Amino acid sequence: MMIRTRREFLRNTLSSITALGAVGTMAKFGEMNALAAGGSGYQALVCIFLSGGNNGHNTVIPITTAQQNYSVYQTGRQGLAIPSASLLPIHVGNDVYGLHPSMPEIQSLYNSGHAAILANVGMLVKPTTRASFNAPSAVLPSNLFSHSDQTGQWQTAIPTGLGSTGWGGRLADQLQSLNTGAQFPAVTSISGCGLFCTGQATLPATVPASGPVQLNSTVNSANINSAVQQLLTFDNGLQLVQAANGITSRGSNYANTLASLIATQTINTPFPAGNPLASQLLMAAKLIGLRTHLGMSRQIFFCQLGGFDTHSAELETQVTLLQQLSQAVSAFYAATQELLVDQEVTTFTASEFGRTLTPNGSAGTDHAWGNHHFVIGSGVKGGTMYGSFPSLALGGPNDTNTRGTLIPTTAVDQYGATLAQWFGVSSGNLAQVFPNLASFGSTPLGFLG
Repeated sequence: MMIRTRREFLRNTLSSITALGAVGTMAKFGEMNALAAGGSGYQALVCIFLSGGNNGHNTVIPITTAQQNYSVYQTGRQGLAIPSASLLPIHVGNDVYGLHPSMPEIQSLYNSGHAAILANVGMLVKPTTRASFNAPSAVLPSNLFSHSDQTGQWQTAIPTGLGSTGWGGRLADQLQSLNTGAQFPAVTSISGCGLFCTGQATLPATVPASGPVQLNSTVNSANINSAVQQLLTFDNGLQLVQAANGITSRGSNYANTLASLIATQTINTPFPAGNPLASQLLMAAKLIGLRTHLGMSRQIFFCQLGGFDTHSAELETQVTLLQQLSQAVSAFYAATQELLVDQEVTTFTASEFGRTLTPNGSAGTDHAWGNHHFVIGSGVKGGTMYGSFPSLALGGPNDTNTRGTLIPTTAVDQYGATLAQWFGVSSGNLAQVFPNLASFGSTPLGFLG
């Protein structure tokens, strides 16, 4: 088949490599930069992206707090309010909040001090109030309330315009020296990473939850693999083709490296069956278990749970999705304990935006802005809430309109920078990862030591 354009060539190359299950985002054709010496110890970050925009209003709910009580929430939620008797209570000092009834495992992690809540996070250009939002000169993220734009902004930490790298990839760029001699990339996507995993100088890998896929066949597999390798190393003089061949070759090597190792890696912790997020986190646990074999000191994982775009049937949908989240996170935390790295692995949630407090007339809600997130791990200063929980009064100080479309009180930059500093990025280099951080200050939010 003749490939007529460069774009078509790249698209076909990406499709081939995705089939290998080895290399993820292929925006860069260069090899990894040479790694500098230094660094010791191990740490991992695990991002769980709740795709579609989870409704935080039914995830973390005020019951009795100094600022407001359950009745304020109930007034705004109307028919989507969860009965207070069904909520799973947690304490923030003297204040009482409730978690969604499907999340007893996260409640347990919170009460044992291994999970924290970060309230009302979202993408911002600069600190924003109701007054500044409604001013003619308002400076806001591009295309607010758009799935694709807000997902891209969350993953790139670029609130205006388009970014070509993500902050997970830029973290890996900053800490290349800590993975000197590693046999595998620092960033691994287990489910559709997008830009988050893409660095300027480092390449991510994709490992499906089912495991790496090798170049083989049931018939003459050795001959087929040998023939493909010869094609990949053939010097045809075309730089673009040679670069793509190099990517495919690295992908094949990564898959072959993992296939033999994963077969030897056993995780005894039970993970819930039929749970797509649990399957992804089980693979992350296996790769963490192989950290010594792969020569890894820093690892970043991207997992994803979809279905949160709840314009209808929100109550029923969240029951299943939040149960999957809670059970999967709990199993993964237990697996890190089994692997003796629960202090060194921090798991955190993300989602492109929150949703409106008020219903939309179809038993669902619409796209909004600020949202609540969880951070889990033995290194987390858990059992409390960070950031500022917003007023849920319709048309109140945190509402952009009268539907409970909340203005974030904590920026994604602050959230990510706190994780980055724990991960080993120096305060002087944070701006390389989060270019807009200066608008909010670089003081860590405090949920990690």
